[in-house]
Formats: sequence, C-alpha cells, structure tokens
Amino acid sequence: MKEEATLVIIKPDGLKKSLTGNILSRLSESKLKIIGARILKVDIALANEHYRHLQKEPFYPELTKYITGQLHGENRVMALVYFGEGAITKVRELAGATNPEEADPVSIRGAFGRILTTGLFENVIHASSSNEESEREIKLWFGPDEIVQELYPVKEINPESLKRRVWK
Repeated sequence: MKEEATLVIIKPDGLKKSLTGNILSRLSESKLKIIGARILKVDIALANEHYRHLQKEPFYPELTKYITGQLHGENRVMALVYFGEGAITKVRELAGATNPEEADPVSIRGAFGRILTTGLFENVIHASSSNEESEREIKLWFGPDEIVQELYPVKEINPESLKRRVWK
C-alpha cells in the first residue's frame, strides 16, 4: 500500500451531538497521521462544489441543507486530512457504509448514524472514496498552508489587492 491523503468531515450532527471525541478515537485506530484540521462554517457555495457530482440526485437539496447545518441548527463541521499507508481504505472501513442501517454496527456510521424520515442518510461523517476525489476535496477544503505536509504542487501568488481579516 502506498501513502496517501484522505479528507474526513465530521458533519453538523456529529458536532451537535458531541460525537467528535468518539469519532476521532475510532479514527485513531487507523494509525494514520492528522496533517490538517479545521472547524468551519459551510456556506452554500462550498456545499455545492463539494457535492457537485450529486447535483442531479433527488436528495441533493436535503444534502446541502444537511452539510450547511440547516437541518440541525448547527453550522459547524470539522474537516480533517489524514495521511498514511492506505489512508482512503482504512478510513472508509472505519466509517462504514454510507447507509447507517447497512453499516457494520461497530463502524462510525453504524454506531452514530441514522436515516431521517425524508430518507436522508444522517451519517455523521464524510470520507473520500478515491485518490482523485480525495485530491479534489482536500484542495477545496484546505489551502496548502493549512496542511503540515506537502501533498500537491503549489505556486506562490502576490496579489496587490489581497484583502484578508487579521486580529486587531
């Protein structure tokens, strides 16, 4: 197995239910390194880009409401980048099947997920499913300076009109 990176998102229901510690404990079984971590609000633009491959699905509107916190009144997620040998497979095995009812009961989704009456899978965690998806998602959720290891080629830019918030 080769070393690779994968994106993990603890979704709004996971944070609202204080499952972050439980989920991180389960993920630590993988013996992978965390090389990036952020708590952030997900706006509709990020949700649309993250789930762009599902835009034609009938559940798409519910999916974007879910990840942006509209279903839980909690607009926070924890995004993490895990790195190591076989990272994608290891994390997906620990996460379990997307459908919580089909997931192994000891997996993260099997233990903490549920299906809403609308049919939406409230599965508390996202895990990249391939190297291509992982790279696209990591680049979407993290800048190169927010990860402590070089993963992909970078370039430096010096825009004159860069506007940025800083601490007073």
